[in-house]
Amino acid sequence: MSDSNTTDFTNPSFFILLGIPGLEAAHVWISIPFCAMYAIAVLGNFTILLIVRMEQSLHAPMYYFLCMLAVIDLVLSTTTLPKMLSIFWFNSREIEFSACLTQLYFIHCFAVMESGIFVALALDRYVAICDPLRYSTILTNTVVAKFGLAVLLRGVLLLLPHPFLARRWLYCRTNVIAHTYCEHLAVVKLACSDILLSSYYGLFVTFLVNGPDMSFITFSYTQILRAIFSLPTKEARLKTFGTCGSHLCVILAFYIPALFSFLTHRFGHNVPLHVHIITANMYLLVPPMLNPIIYGVRTKQIRDRLLQLFTHKGS
Repeated sequence: MSDSNTTDFTNPSFFILLGIPGLEAAHVWISIPFCAMYAIAVLGNFTILLIVRMEQSLHAPMYYFLCMLAVIDLVLSTTTLPKMLSIFWFNSREIEFSACLTQLYFIHCFAVMESGIFVALALDRYVAICDPLRYSTILTNTVVAKFGLAVLLRGVLLLLPHPFLARRWLYCRTNVIAHTYCEHLAVVKLACSDILLSSYYGLFVTFLVNGPDMSFITFSYTQILRAIFSLPTKEARLKTFGTCGSHLCVILAFYIPALFSFLTHRFGHNVPLHVHIITANMYLLVPPMLNPIIYGVRTKQIRDRLLQLFTHKGS
């Protein structure tokens, strides 16, 4: 393994993940908040799935979207955190070539799905607040199922070329990835082949997904804010504004680190590596932790059902 980062090999059987270069001495300490966020994400998202399944009154469009989001968050965080913690705790840095490409695919595929569900939730809130009388006729179970299928297929199909292109390139310089997980550009930049196709396709996917999604979310919440300020009472305005404001914070916590990581790979050569890697982990950790709290526990029906469960157990 001592020669694994030299130029005497092609297409290594494994890669070495460095974790957070420059902060190796603090890996154990960094793992504590990361592990806590993962535990909250797993517990929170499983709780959302359990409550919606048990409570018949929650079998409605918004809660179906929440369940989709919970499943995506569980996959997204579980794809990266266990391996990341094994690096921090046990210095287990090796990851097989195929496993690395599989992780790469799942991370980006489910990140695209998460973006799609944020659009769905923005649509749900837009209809509920701006056109409440037509809510049940616009967002039927059929529409929800079709939207969910479209989000799934978009993620699966759009990201399918990533691992296949990455497998095509020759890796003859190094097998050391300066990251905590197999991020697309972090992997293909190790190739000694011309990776322009991978790079351009990554740009294409980013603009095709983030551009329309962020535009629709911005439009929806602009219309929602206009509707909020036309509400008759100050209490109603503050309550609705607080809910939508917290939704926007979670959405920004996903898009800003994701775009920062994407742009840093291409243009941020002066950004310290540890800053880039920590930020790149935020959009895989923070939204899965916050989503069940902001979209779930802060929703009255789920909160009441959760309190009811704990009350029955306590008695």
